Amino acid sequence: MSDIISRAEWGARRPKGSYTQVASAKGVKVHYLGGALNPAALDDHDRCLKVIRDVQAFHMDGRGWLDFAYSMAVCVHRRVIMGRGPHHLTAANGSGLNTQHYSVLAILGNKGLVEPNDDLLHGVLDAIDYLREEGGAGREIKGHRDGYATDCPGGPLYAWVRAGARRPGSPPPDPDAWPGRLLRYPSGVAGTPLMSGPDVRQWQEQMKTKHGFELDVDGRYGPRSRAVCLAFQRQVDLDDDGIVGRLTWEAAFGIFPAQIYTPLTSPSMTTRSRRALTEREEEPGEWGQ
Repeated sequence: MSDIISRAEWGARRPKGSYTQVASAKGVKVHYLGGALNPAALDDHDRCLKVIRDVQAFHMDGRGWLDFAYSMAVCVHRRVIMGRGPHHLTAANGSGLNTQHYSVLAILGNKGLVEPNDDLLHGVLDAIDYLREEGGAGREIKGHRDGYATDCPGGPLYAWVRAGARRPGSPPPDPDAWPGRLLRYPSGVAGTPLMSGPDVRQWQEQMKTKHGFELDVDGRYGPRSRAVCLAFQRQVDLDDDGIVGRLTWEAAFGIFPAQIYTPLTSPSMTTRSRRALTEREEEPGEWGQ
């Protein structure tokens, strides 16, 4: 990641007042400029900084806002530009949505320069990494249009977000990989007795079609899902706690790392080592992007 361009370096005006402070956020929403953007910006970084100054002027003078609306901005040269910054409430996501996510502006239009290059995509992720490290941003990466009536961040950039916002050149994710959260019943969340989501549905489908359990594939982890989990854990000699964590998930999908896929009934594995292995099931995780 290149050095962040400070507000002084891009010629930012001082905000009209004090920012509202935020301790953390669920994640980050990705935006674009919209409108026409001259492709000459690809060869002239100064044009990118002028765009940021123009946007700030529009926000402050045209909209009457406190400052440039976005937390950070990024250009096609993989330069990350400081906006309001971490722990400051953005004004870009829409009424009632600004406390939930930070905002990153990609300098792209809907005419002229419309396709994100690899440097811009790397820059967006650099900015998100910075907001995670410095601002307590969570794992979510969404588009502005998620939850708000707009075409932002444009078709090409939104398609990248929806595909998982991967760094250019990185390998595609394993569709069977553990999604990162523990599935349990009851959920432990007040007012939400059943955990639900695509990860639950994926696990239920695997247990029904590949392992032969009678189970409704409804995406809701309830008593029957827990009973199936317990039975399966006993089959593969994992601790039977009814919680689908990493080891139970990987056993279900047959993707145990080779170094630990010694049958757990092996005489060479002591009770202590078996317990140490299965205790990893309790590692916390986050559900995601």
